[in-house]
Amino acid sequence: MPYRSTEILSPGPADKAPLHRVTLTHDQRHLRRKLLHLENDDVVMLDLKEAVMLADGDLLALEGGGYIEVKAAEEALYEIRPRDRLHLIELAWHLGNRHLAAAIDEGRILIVRDPVIRAMLEGLGATVNEAVEPFHPLRGAYHGTGHHHHGHGHDPHHG
Repeated sequence: MPYRSTEILSPGPADKAPLHRVTLTHDQRHLRRKLLHLENDDVVMLDLKEAVMLADGDLLALEGGGYIEVKAAEEALYEIRPRDRLHLIELAWHLGNRHLAAAIDEGRILIVRDPVIRAMLEGLGATVNEAVEPFHPLRGAYHGTGHHHHGHGHDPHHG
Protein backbone atom coordinates (compact mmCIF):
# COMPACT_ATOMS: atom_id res chain seq x y z
CA MET A 1 0.00 0.00 0.00
CA PRO A 2 1.48 3.39 -0.96
CA TYR A 3 2.23 6.17 1.47
CA ARG A 4 0.05 9.30 1.33
CA SER A 5 1.03 12.91 2.00
CA THR A 6 -1.12 16.04 2.06
CA GLU A 7 1.37 18.39 3.74
CA ILE A 8 4.79 19.85 2.87
CA LEU A 9 7.23 20.96 5.57
CA SER A 10 10.39 22.99 5.17
CA PRO A 11 13.61 21.29 6.25
CA GLY A 12 13.71 21.26 10.00
CA PRO A 13 15.39 19.80 13.02
CA ALA A 14 17.00 16.38 13.05
CA ASP A 15 13.97 14.91 14.84
CA LYS A 16 12.28 14.89 11.42
CA ALA A 17 14.68 12.39 9.88
CA PRO A 18 13.19 11.11 6.61
CA LEU A 19 12.14 7.50 6.14
CA HIS A 20 12.92 7.68 2.41
CA ARG A 21 13.81 10.10 -0.40
CA VAL A 22 12.34 11.09 -3.73
CA THR A 23 14.62 12.70 -6.34
CA LEU A 24 12.95 15.06 -8.81
CA THR A 25 14.03 17.47 -11.54
CA HIS A 26 13.07 21.13 -11.32
CA ASP A 27 10.04 20.62 -13.58
CA GLN A 28 8.96 17.52 -11.63
CA ARG A 29 9.07 19.49 -8.36
CA HIS A 30 6.13 21.66 -9.49
CA LEU A 31 3.06 19.60 -8.66
CA ARG A 32 -0.18 19.20 -6.76
CA ARG A 33 -1.36 15.61 -7.05
CA LYS A 34 0.96 12.87 -8.21
CA LEU A 35 2.14 9.36 -7.45
CA LEU A 36 5.86 9.71 -6.67
CA HIS A 37 8.33 6.83 -6.92
CA LEU A 38 10.81 6.80 -4.06
CA GLU A 39 14.47 5.79 -4.26
CA ASN A 40 13.64 2.48 -2.49
CA ASP A 41 10.91 1.69 -5.10
CA ASP A 42 8.03 2.47 -2.71
CA VAL A 43 5.49 5.07 -3.79
CA VAL A 44 3.82 8.02 -2.10
CA MET A 45 0.62 9.69 -3.25
CA LEU A 46 1.09 13.43 -2.94
CA ASP A 47 -2.34 15.05 -2.71
CA LEU A 48 -2.14 18.79 -2.01
CA LYS A 49 -4.89 21.43 -2.06
CA GLU A 50 -2.99 23.53 -4.60
CA ALA A 51 0.10 23.29 -6.77
CA VAL A 52 3.44 23.99 -5.12
CA MET A 53 7.08 24.21 -6.11
CA LEU A 54 8.99 21.77 -3.92
CA ALA A 55 12.50 22.74 -2.90
CA ASP A 56 15.50 20.53 -2.26
CA GLY A 57 15.23 19.35 1.34
CA ASP A 58 11.46 19.83 1.71
CA LEU A 59 9.70 17.09 3.63
CA LEU A 60 6.49 15.34 2.64
CA ALA A 61 4.64 14.65 5.90
CA LEU A 62 3.10 11.18 5.72
CA GLU A 63 -0.31 10.30 7.06
CA GLY A 64 0.32 8.07 10.04
CA GLY A 65 3.71 9.68 10.73
CA GLY A 66 7.10 9.93 9.11
CA TYR A 67 8.60 12.03 6.34
CA ILE A 68 9.86 11.69 2.78
CA GLU A 69 12.71 14.02 1.80
CA VAL A 70 12.65 15.79 -1.57
CA LYS A 71 16.01 15.90 -3.35
CA ALA A 72 16.79 17.96 -6.44
CA ALA A 73 17.99 15.73 -9.28
CA GLU A 74 21.10 16.51 -11.28
CA GLU A 75 20.13 18.02 -14.62
CA ALA A 76 21.78 18.86 -17.93
CA LEU A 77 22.35 22.62 -17.69
CA TYR A 78 24.31 25.44 -19.27
CA GLU A 79 26.67 27.37 -17.03
CA ILE A 80 26.86 30.93 -18.34
CA ARG A 81 29.88 33.04 -17.41
CA PRO A 82 29.82 36.79 -18.05
CA ARG A 83 32.76 39.11 -18.76
CA ASP A 84 31.97 41.17 -15.67
CA ARG A 85 29.20 42.10 -13.26
CA LEU A 86 27.40 44.45 -15.65
CA HIS A 87 27.48 41.78 -18.35
CA LEU A 88 25.88 39.31 -15.88
CA ILE A 89 23.00 41.76 -15.39
CA GLU A 90 22.59 42.16 -19.16
CA LEU A 91 22.56 38.39 -19.70
CA ALA A 92 20.08 37.90 -16.85
CA TRP A 93 17.83 40.53 -18.44
CA HIS A 94 17.84 38.70 -21.79
CA LEU A 95 16.99 35.39 -20.09
CA GLY A 96 14.25 36.98 -17.99
CA ASN A 97 12.81 38.66 -21.07
CA ARG A 98 12.33 35.14 -22.45
CA HIS A 99 10.77 33.92 -19.18
CA LEU A 100 13.46 31.27 -18.71
CA ALA A 101 14.04 29.70 -15.32
CA ALA A 102 17.52 30.66 -14.14
CA ALA A 103 19.72 30.16 -11.10
CA ILE A 104 21.78 33.33 -10.72
CA ASP A 105 24.96 33.48 -8.65
CA GLU A 106 27.45 36.32 -8.37
CA GLY A 107 29.63 34.99 -11.19
CA ARG A 108 27.39 32.70 -13.23
CA ILE A 109 23.90 31.82 -14.38
CA LEU A 110 22.53 28.29 -14.79
CA ILE A 111 19.73 27.43 -17.22
CA VAL A 112 18.32 24.24 -18.74
CA ARG A 113 20.12 23.42 -21.98
CA ASP A 114 18.66 24.98 -25.11
CA PRO A 115 20.91 25.30 -28.18
CA VAL A 116 19.06 28.36 -29.50
CA ILE A 117 19.52 30.21 -26.21
CA ARG A 118 23.16 29.10 -26.08
CA ALA A 119 23.78 30.66 -29.50
CA MET A 120 22.09 33.88 -28.37
CA LEU A 121 24.19 34.05 -25.19
CA GLU A 122 27.44 33.37 -27.04
CA GLY A 123 26.44 36.07 -29.53
CA LEU A 124 26.13 38.42 -26.55
CA GLY A 125 29.70 37.56 -25.50
CA ALA A 126 29.01 35.02 -22.74
CA THR A 127 31.05 31.89 -22.17
CA VAL A 128 28.64 28.94 -22.10
CA ASN A 129 29.67 25.50 -20.83
CA GLU A 130 27.72 22.33 -20.19
CA ALA A 131 27.15 21.42 -16.55
CA VAL A 132 25.35 18.64 -14.70
CA GLU A 133 24.10 19.56 -11.23
CA PRO A 134 20.88 20.14 -9.29
CA PHE A 135 18.89 23.08 -10.66
CA HIS A 136 17.58 25.64 -8.16
CA PRO A 137 16.26 28.55 -10.21
CA LEU A 138 15.00 31.71 -8.60
CA ARG A 139 11.32 31.65 -7.76
CA GLY A 140 9.31 34.15 -9.74
CA ALA A 141 7.45 37.15 -8.43
CA TYR A 142 4.18 35.21 -8.65
CA HIS A 143 5.45 32.12 -6.81
CA GLY A 144 3.40 32.58 -3.64
CA THR A 145 0.03 32.64 -5.40
CA GLY A 146 0.08 29.00 -6.46
CA HIS A 147 -0.43 30.00 -10.09
CA HIS A 148 1.16 32.27 -12.64
CA HIS A 149 -0.32 35.61 -13.70
CA HIS A 150 1.42 37.93 -16.09
CA GLY A 151 -1.30 40.38 -16.90
CA HIS A 152 0.01 40.69 -20.47
CA GLY A 153 -2.43 42.65 -22.51
CA HIS A 154 -4.13 44.13 -19.46
CA ASP A 155 -1.65 46.84 -18.51
CA PRO A 156 -1.33 49.64 -21.05
CA HIS A 157 2.12 50.48 -19.62
CA HIS A 158 3.50 46.95 -20.03
CA GLY A 159 6.27 47.13 -22.59
